Amino acid sequence: MMTVTALKQLGKHIEAILEHEVTGFSVANNELTITARTDQIVKVLTALRDDPDCKFRILVDLCGVDWPMRPMRFDVVYHLLSMHLNQRIRVKVEADEQTPVPSVVSVYSSANWFERELWDMYGVMVSNHPDLRRILTDYGFQGHPLRKDFPLSGYVELRYDEEQKRVVYEPVKLTQEFRNFDFLSPWEGAKYILPGDEKAAEAEKDKA
Repeated sequence: MMTVTALKQLGKHIEAILEHEVTGFSVANNELTITARTDQIVKVLTALRDDPDCKFRILVDLCGVDWPMRPMRFDVVYHLLSMHLNQRIRVKVEADEQTPVPSVVSVYSSANWFERELWDMYGVMVSNHPDLRRILTDYGFQGHPLRKDFPLSGYVELRYDEEQKRVVYEPVKLTQEFRNFDFLSPWEGAKYILPGDEKAAEAEKDKA
């Protein structure tokens, strides 16, 4: 693994070769993070893959992060591995709900399914993708589950209907019977007979 000094030098080198495409870098916890312009991500990753001092030839992961209070709501994060340097780096770009992020399948073929997952889970559009469709949820699924404003229950539920002999989709219904809750501690004791206590009283009578 590279030292903090070496990581900073690598960050400065990347800034130098991508002067107009990279907006900055940071080093924290022995990890180098590069921030780049969204519309230049293909050029950035191509340079990181092909530059002789980088050789980040493996895309390990591509994921999203949701920041709902920001105008540019999403971070799209690329994790790269260089066997040449024995080092990983992180590249981040920002995206919103309308503007597509360029596909990097032409740079890393492994990005294909990662970008489909990005669309499926976060709703981040990816331009020039060869087959952008859902990958983890059903084709009729509504919404994007990893957005922070997505309800935990979802919008629809599916079940197998015995009468129709098929899977059916229905709106989620969270019905719950009215309940009375007892907030007394065990030391205070309840003012009524709890379920099961009547058996103890009967046992005491039998002993007598």
